Order: sequence, then structure tokens, then C-alpha cells
Amino acid sequence: MELIKSKKMAGRALLLAGAPGTGKTALALAVAQELGPKVPFCPMVGSEVYSSEVKKTEILMENFRRAIGLRIKETKEVYEGEVVALTPEETENPLGGYGKTLSHVMISLKTAKGAKTLKLDPSIYDGLTKEKVAVGDVIYIEAASGAVKRVGRCDAYATEFDLEAEEYVPLPKGDVHKKKEIVQDVTLHDLDAANARPTGGGDLMSVMGGLMKPKKTEITEKLRMEINKVVNRYIDQGVAELVPGVLFVDEVHMLDIECFTYLNRALESTLAPIVVFATNRGVCTVRGTEVLSPHGIPVDLLDRMLVIRTMPYGLEEIVQILAIRAATEGITVEEAALVKLGEIGERATLRYAVQLLTPSRILAGTQGRDAISAADVTEVDELFYDAKASSKVLAREARSYLA
Repeated sequence: MELIKSKKMAGRALLLAGAPGTGKTALALAVAQELGPKVPFCPMVGSEVYSSEVKKTEILMENFRRAIGLRIKETKEVYEGEVVALTPEETENPLGGYGKTLSHVMISLKTAKGAKTLKLDPSIYDGLTKEKVAVGDVIYIEAASGAVKRVGRCDAYATEFDLEAEEYVPLPKGDVHKKKEIVQDVTLHDLDAANARPTGGGDLMSVMGGLMKPKKTEITEKLRMEINKVVNRYIDQGVAELVPGVLFVDEVHMLDIECFTYLNRALESTLAPIVVFATNRGVCTVRGTEVLSPHGIPVDLLDRMLVIRTMPYGLEEIVQILAIRAATEGITVEEAALVKLGEIGERATLRYAVQLLTPSRILAGTQGRDAISAADVTEVDELFYDAKASSKVLAREARSYLA
């Protein structure tokens, strides 16, 4: 975690290797939670790359770009304050008829230093409506583009019982018209997608053509290189800051030799995230070849990785995890029942023990009890088979089944 936060891990790879149910995916989700919402975290499964519409390498690169963030700092002229009054002014329709059209919007903004009434273009009213701006909200309007951003509800209304308000913010200081540093968090994929989307004409054929096109379209390497140049220029000028995120690839053994070769190149790129792979395979064939390799990953790529081995949980850890899971699901479990579930988890798997929680609760409920007892767990365990018990039955009664 410290390596990721200090941005010393960018362009490197980790491999979480361990048996099924040893917490590899849970570890990756914990990393995402710890990093917070400002650092991009992009999870994917190895089998996601196989698509009939888009190349495998394109899907990999798209996820790579999703996992690289860009924090852009801009100083803009804005009008900021608490909305005191908001009045859309209508006028007679110049084309005639009974309808009326919006001519302009009158909005009064107040700060701790003063107040100002603005006469705005009707196009800005759409932005105000989209942001659901009401009297009492703190907003800012960009002077150059007319973009509207709702910051939150003014804290003067904090005493009200308002279920709709997400957060209360203080009344802005200074003048209504000011220069403000605005920070925007975007990913490189957002920039790719914004520049790749062609803007057709407004005629019917262009609209129909847009509807009939497949949803997924490939972004060219040329466009990405152009965006990388712009991004590097922004970073050199100090306008933007690169935020390397985390790309988590589960079931990495599902990738084939083409994907692994592409990953080798992608990890060497100047703009690369921290890549975390996870697999539960031992020595197996690299997909697309007949070569045997540890974890089904070519040795040259494996050499770039720091391998972290995940160990099976002990009895105490299984009991602790089950207690957390039961609390999350609102299930009351007696201490003896937790110990019994822990023993089952140690004998079979943690996943199987977790799956027994709900049937045990239903069984306890049919007997008029709220808490799960050890007897409920034993009875439910006798009703179901875990993977190991099922394979033993299959081996013993092989003749009864179709081959």
C-alpha cells in the first residue's frame, strides 16, 4: 500500500497466487477501498478479453487506460455563491402561436462579502435544471463556458429536515465573481472516448447511422499517442498530475500468449498503472501454446512480477470472517454454531461455510428461533455436499453416472 501511495510501483506488477478461497480477490478489493475514490481502480477477469467485436489487446489497453488517472488543475473565472433567487424569464414566441420561449434566466448569488444578480443565456438554464439547482444551493458557473456545478446545500439550512441534501457546505467567501482553482479527476480512457466519438451532422441519416453503429468501437493507437503528448505537456507545465491507479486482473491464466506479449510491452510504457494479477493455478499450459509454465504465465512476464503467496485460513480466522459475514447479513449466530461452521470451513472450504449461513438461518426460523444453533449447522451440513464430499461420492458411485 505504501509503495502504491508513494507512486513507486507504477509500471510494475504483483501476482497473488494461492489456492481457491484464500482471499486473493478480497485483498484486491481491500486495496481499492484503502486507496479511496480519487485513485482509479479497474477490476477485470481474464476471460473478458475474448470478444467477437473488439480485439483482445484493445480490451486490455482500454482497461490499462481506465486505471491511469489525471488530476487537472485549472484556474477559471467563475460566479460562485448561494442561490437566493432563480427566475426564468419567458417571452412571446417569435414564430407566432400561443407558446412562449425562454428569453433569459435571472439568478441572484450571495457570498459572505456581497451579492450579485446575473442575467444569463437560456442555454445555461438546461445546466441548472440538470444539476437540480434550487434556492439555498451553493453553485458556481464558469464564465467562459457557462458550465454549472452544484457544490452542495448551504449550511444555513442545516437545521432543516431535508432528506434530499447530500451534503452541506459553508457560504463562499470573497466576491461572487472571482478566479477559482478547479480540480478535475479523469482517466486516460475518458479522454480517449471523448476524442474518439465522432460528431456527425444533425440530419436524420447521421442520427440513424449513430443508432445502428455497434456500441463498442476501437480507439486508434494514433489517437492515444496524440492524447499522451497532450497529457505529457500538461504534466510538464504543472497543469496536470498523473495518478497511477490499480488494474486488477483476476484469473490471469485465462489470458493467451498474445495478451501476455502485449502486457510485456504495456508494462514498459511511460504511462502504466500498477497491475495486480491473481490466479489459483499451479504449473499449467500457457494458453495458445503447449508450453508448461508456473501459474500458466510465460516465464519472461513472470520475471517482472513480485509474487505474493496467499495461504489458507486457520480455524480462528475462518470463525472471525464468518462472524463478520453474519453481522453484515444481519444473522444472529451462537458462539458454538460459529465454531462448528469454522470446523466445516477448515474441513471443506471457507466459501462452503459462508453458503451454509442462510440455510441455517431459515432452519432456525422454521423452529421459531432467531439465533442459529450448532444443531442447525450440523443438520444443514448433512443436507448439502461440499466439492470434496461430492467428488468422493462420484468416485464411489461412478457406474451410476453417465461418462
